[in-house]
Amino acid sequence: MNQKFYQKTCPNLQTIVRSVVSEALATEARMGASLLRLFFHDCFVQGCDASILLDDTPTFTGEKTALPNINSVRGYEVIDAIKSQVEASCPRTVSCADIVALAARDSVNLLGGPTWNVVLGRKDAQTASLSLANSDLPGPGSSLSTLISMFAAKGLSPQDMAVLSGAHTIGQSRCFLFRDRIYNDININASFAALRQQTCPLSGGDSNLAPIDVQSPVTFDNSFYVNLVNKQGLFHSDQELFNGGSLDSLVAQFSKDQAAFFSAFAKSMVRLGAINTLTGKNGEIRLNCRTIN
Repeated sequence: MNQKFYQKTCPNLQTIVRSVVSEALATEARMGASLLRLFFHDCFVQGCDASILLDDTPTFTGEKTALPNINSVRGYEVIDAIKSQVEASCPRTVSCADIVALAARDSVNLLGGPTWNVVLGRKDAQTASLSLANSDLPGPGSSLSTLISMFAAKGLSPQDMAVLSGAHTIGQSRCFLFRDRIYNDININASFAALRQQTCPLSGGDSNLAPIDVQSPVTFDNSFYVNLVNKQGLFHSDQELFNGGSLDSLVAQFSKDQAAFFSAFAKSMVRLGAINTLTGKNGEIRLNCRTIN
């Protein structure tokens, strides 16, 4: 695996991916957060192998209906659009797993964030795991110790966890995922809680959306960390990063130094993209990202 893996076999790959992602973001900026999250949810289950893209069939159950994914993970059609153009340009060459990794990078960069060299050469899984998708993805109510241990299980450090959580500087969340935080947590800014309660009532409105970053929800910047310092984290799990614990100083640093966050984020994304990759004779190059060949 290396960043020049397709240089000769599919020289237009990165141009195609960036073009389709750019078009998708022009239509709906929120899609950038969705494509970034798609990569994270793929890598945390079996590794970065595009297992999350597989559709259910009468004889196969994929990961799309897992609790962290159903009615929540989106962007599948953008990956399909990229794959379609890539297949037209260089058939049977580029894995869906690599497309997902490139789309995540371009989403971050096009919304104002850093860029990095994506290591390529992944193969696609021929299996998926609903049970691992339900067990291995951290939830919005997680404690700091749970978050640290779940990331450690994937070979990622507490710093990687705090850095990758910065992805929440973009995107939106459904009310039921943060309701407990805005009504029951004590380490929350009162006016922020009141603001979120306006569209997330104690009962009902479960699918009402709110920006995860109250300041700049479609710009990739360091305001996620500024929010945490101000006790304006939307999720309990996010505010845990700045709540008198071991990561407070890192959060404080990133809240004041966007360049430091960007540099760390790029490095942690490369580490995330290296989790349990299939290479060589393992896996396949799917012709359709939704089905095994």
